[in-house]
Amino acid sequence: MTTNDEQLFLTYVHKNPINGQILQLAPLLGVSDWWLTAGALFQTVWNVLEGKDPRAGIRDYDLFYFDEDTTYEAENAVILRARQLFKDLGVDVEVRNEARVHLWYEDHFGVPAIPFTSTTDAIDHFAAKTCCFAVTSDKAGVLTTYAPHGYEDLFARKIVSNPVLAPQDVYETKTKRWSAEWPSLTVLPWPADRSFEEVLVPTATTGGSQS
Repeated sequence: MTTNDEQLFLTYVHKNPINGQILQLAPLLGVSDWWLTAGALFQTVWNVLEGKDPRAGIRDYDLFYFDEDTTYEAENAVILRARQLFKDLGVDVEVRNEARVHLWYEDHFGVPAIPFTSTTDAIDHFAAKTCCFAVTSDKAGVLTTYAPHGYEDLFARKIVSNPVLAPQDVYETKTKRWSAEWPSLTVLPWPADRSFEEVLVPTATTGGSQS
């Protein structure tokens, strides 16, 4: 990735005012290793590139964090604090502790998941590489981005699968909805006959940026 790509990405992300508000408020939530991620970011970029309302088609805004207390009660307490913190935004901010995803993943998606080691580790396991983006902010407003696969496919509106955890049907269900909402997308098919060694998540890098 290049600094120019990162800056362009953040420019697009901030065209959706909800993203800027979440990034400003989230440090007050008091959780560790938190990131705004998923559709809040890549779908905002698609909207900008298609000339649509930057908020169009975004069902919710995912805020991930990581806490070794994996009890339901601890996560629920954070969710309740977030509900109060983001109550005036008029959107669903979905807050989840990525340290406990392995406790419910198989029930939801039909395949087991090993425990993640961090929030970015969880992001590395999204169903599509083109969705692996995240932004966090410190109390001074300094932004840090996470883009392990770079920005080229995102800006090209090309969706590339990431067959490291989510099964094929999850990828195809998601991409079918996305293609209906953003018709300029190009969806690459799920790969056939790929070995475990071929689909290991690459070593990722982060970049920092001020806004």
